Amino acid sequence: MPTRAGAHNERVLAARALLSAKGRREQGAFCFEGPTLLAEAVRSGADITMLFVTDEAYARHEDVRTLDARGTPVLSVDDRTMHKLSDVETPSGVFAVTPLRYAALDEILCTPLTLVLADVNDPGNAGTLLRSAEAFGAGGAIFGRLGVDPYHPKVVRAAMGAIFRLRLAEADPVTLTEAAAAAGCQVLGLDAGGEDLRAMPPASRRALVVGHERRGLGPWEAACTRRIAIPMAGPTESLNAAVAGSIALYEASRAIEGPAGP
Repeated sequence: MPTRAGAHNERVLAARALLSAKGRREQGAFCFEGPTLLAEAVRSGADITMLFVTDEAYARHEDVRTLDARGTPVLSVDDRTMHKLSDVETPSGVFAVTPLRYAALDEILCTPLTLVLADVNDPGNAGTLLRSAEAFGAGGAIFGRLGVDPYHPKVVRAAMGAIFRLRLAEADPVTLTEAAAAAGCQVLGLDAGGEDLRAMPPASRRALVVGHERRGLGPWEAACTRRIAIPMAGPTESLNAAVAGSIALYEASRAIEGPAGP
């Protein structure tokens, strides 16, 4: 059985600090909650460095007991302590810690399809876009440094298992421009004033830039080789960033020219 830990245990306090971007940067780790995400993490081969569980969750979830048997540090906490760890109203009783994972820009841009979140602030939109990116075959996602933290707990929840499998990086418009040019990657900006996305020219490597929920592409427009738009038959003025980005990712995945060399 796991070791018992109270609310003031130093490992509990360190884990709670991972709810903030500062804590994640300082510790080089992020947290996630729930048996579903834990199962995705295990299936994806993520390195679980610490696991906090209630007695009920330990008895209920096989993945928890399996990790314990494999030597993963598992601490038993009461409901009060789990509430202090959790950022949701009704904690599941499972709280895990795993290292941050960042890849080099060129490693991501050398894949056929890349998602770029141009300072997207809404964590739900960001997480949904990560799920769509994985679903449509993107090799990774690049986050603007002025947007939401890639490992914000709400991004992690919305992304589901994609957060453990996609390669992630951070950049600014200038860095993206230079790295994309070096990788021979076409950069497409999603913008209402752009050309019909169904007429995208073929490319072996392309990055799709999804803009800020209210400000659009902003300074990221300068990094785009062309702008594309989703044609709409109805009177709707615009689409949610996650919806628009998902549609564009699907279309972009269909227009990939073929495998590019390394």
